[in-house]
Amino acid sequence: MVKIIIIGAGAMGCAFALPCLDNNHDTNIVGTHLENEFIENLKKNNNLHPSLGIKIPNKIKIFKFDEFEELFKSKVELIVLGISSKGIEWVSEQLVKIAKDKKLPDILLLTKGLSIHENKYELLVDKLKRLLKIKGLTNVNISAVGGPCLAAGLANRIHSSVVIANEKVKIATKIANMLNTNYYHTSSSDDLKGVEVSAAIKNIFSMAVGAAKGLCSKNISIEVREKNYLNTASALIKQSIYEMEIFVEHLKGKKETVKGLAGLGDLYVSSGGGRNAKMGAYIGEGLKFSEAKKTKMENITVEGADLAKEIGQKVNEDFDEKKLPLMLAMINAITKDKKLELNWDLFR
Repeated sequence: MVKIIIIGAGAMGCAFALPCLDNNHDTNIVGTHLENEFIENLKKNNNLHPSLGIKIPNKIKIFKFDEFEELFKSKVELIVLGISSKGIEWVSEQLVKIAKDKKLPDILLLTKGLSIHENKYELLVDKLKRLLKIKGLTNVNISAVGGPCLAAGLANRIHSSVVIANEKVKIATKIANMLNTNYYHTSSSDDLKGVEVSAAIKNIFSMAVGAAKGLCSKNISIEVREKNYLNTASALIKQSIYEMEIFVEHLKGKKETVKGLAGLGDLYVSSGGGRNAKMGAYIGEGLKFSEAKKTKMENITVEGADLAKEIGQKVNEDFDEKKLPLMLAMINAITKDKKLELNWDLFR
């Protein structure tokens, strides 16, 4: 048994606590500075998590942010980051506070994303390392998790398979073994770049596949589309994988990773439902992104759209339409706020 601290009391952070608990680890969740009220309400409602629809077991200890530093006074084996990508800078500041002799426990990043720094693509793992290095912490081990694992499914102990990635595969394997259960099936990989890039960009392609119903034909009824859009969805999934391989290799990841859990597996889950697919469906119906966001998903974060805005300019600089026709069509529909148009003749 080891002590694990999960930072972030959102759906995935709390769901992730279940396999930690089921491995008999000392499992702790500490909310961010924005989650104090949420945690108060959670405890008032007997640990019923509103997003997951389940009660968090009492053996999982849940703390408000005020107790953050106190939690780390005893030995911690693993820190799990269940925060949004926008919270990476904030969490780097908190991690500095609990470092001992300029060292931190192993870190596992649940967050998926990709950003631009000095006109270069930057993985979230690299961004966190850079921020910690600025603050004097250079000896940090950060792993990332990828794969088709929706929070609600994990919280209900439904069979889920993920890959833990670290350039030092021994660390990835150690963490994978710490978390493996009879329903949370973990594997390990040394292709950190491939796993992280696949996990991030699949959100853009999930929107594209989500658009299938609207794109399958403009001359048939909605009822017919509902029953016959799968031909189109399959073609979009095939093109998505082809383009993901190109993009992953461009960022020095392994092509074969795309056909694994972090790529194809995660794309399948995400394009079958969820926020990215839902936004894609609205865009496929002919709505512009701004219209769909304002009228359909105003207060809902759409990770694929946020990523398109973050990396869109750089992707347009690095690739042309012949190379990545689907990805650029989706990115440009978002960033230029225009109707989605696909050039099927360019698909491979």
